[in-house]
Amino acid sequence: MTPTAPSNKGHPKLFGRVWVTGILGALALVASLSIAVSVGAISIPLETVWGILINKIAPDTVPVDWSKGREAIVWDIRFPRAILACFVGAGLAIVGASLQAVTRNPLADPHLLGISSGGAFGAILALLHTGLFIGLLTVPLLAFLGALGATMIVLAVSQFASATSADRLVLAGVAVSFIVMSAANVLIFLGDPKAAHTVVFWMLGGLGLAQWDQLLYPGVTLFGCGIYLWLKSGSLNAMTVGDETATTLGIPVARFRLTVFVIGALITGVMVAFSGIIGFVGLMIPHIVRLMMGGDYRRLLPIAAICGAVFLVWADIIARTVMAPDDMPIGIVTGLAGGVFFVWLLRHRVE
Repeated sequence: MTPTAPSNKGHPKLFGRVWVTGILGALALVASLSIAVSVGAISIPLETVWGILINKIAPDTVPVDWSKGREAIVWDIRFPRAILACFVGAGLAIVGASLQAVTRNPLADPHLLGISSGGAFGAILALLHTGLFIGLLTVPLLAFLGALGATMIVLAVSQFASATSADRLVLAGVAVSFIVMSAANVLIFLGDPKAAHTVVFWMLGGLGLAQWDQLLYPGVTLFGCGIYLWLKSGSLNAMTVGDETATTLGIPVARFRLTVFVIGALITGVMVAFSGIIGFVGLMIPHIVRLMMGGDYRRLLPIAAICGAVFLVWADIIARTVMAPDDMPIGIVTGLAGGVFFVWLLRHRVE
């Protein structure tokens, strides 16, 4: 029997709310992108932002009444940064939602389970020790391998310690995260002191190194893996009920769980390679979306992707404007928001 996601038939109000939420989310994302490109140390009017974008897509469509400097700020710096924020926010939200399904753990998150730490370890290894031996793909590749390795260690530790409950799995992930970050600190200590300051970017999180020619990697990873997970929405729904139910529906539970972990490691590793460690997005966003849309993953995954993108765009806006002209690491903003949300979630679960 092939598992399928629950149908929206018979629930016209819910179906309509899904479409309304999706449309509003898309409009919010476009508005957020526009504001993100407009604000900063140098404020640029929205009409100028859109004029530059239209002229880049269709040259000579709009009269050029802006300077080359403003065009460079908008097109070469702020647009790729905002788009990278969308990719990273959407990717982490999808990973968090998927991990929460296959582990049946509402606290599952790539940051808490050590996957982000593994990705950072791989990125630091590439930057300080191996060098870019296969070009620009080196950092994403080693970040993915690091994230995958950390994931396998978490699963092995949970089996070794018989940590089968949801809370114990999170504890295993936190323990592995500390160990992996300690190993990453050793790499920094052994690396070139003059180059070591560059890895602070991966330790604290930031989007300031975004470039157009590098957006292909997180973009392709997000869309490819995201579509696969969405097509497996029925299986994810079944996994939230329990392994026995999923097995009766013909799902190879162990293999599917491992596949989701590998895909989660791939998305997280690639995102970490370009944005550093950004925590709690994968924890907060799926919970917020469930409160709005319910737990059907056919609806949850796309809405979570949109909400994650909007959230990280605004987190980046705050990071760029609070201490302008200096950039605050975006990991500080998401960590603060995530910590407050985590406390609220613990209180909610207790009650």
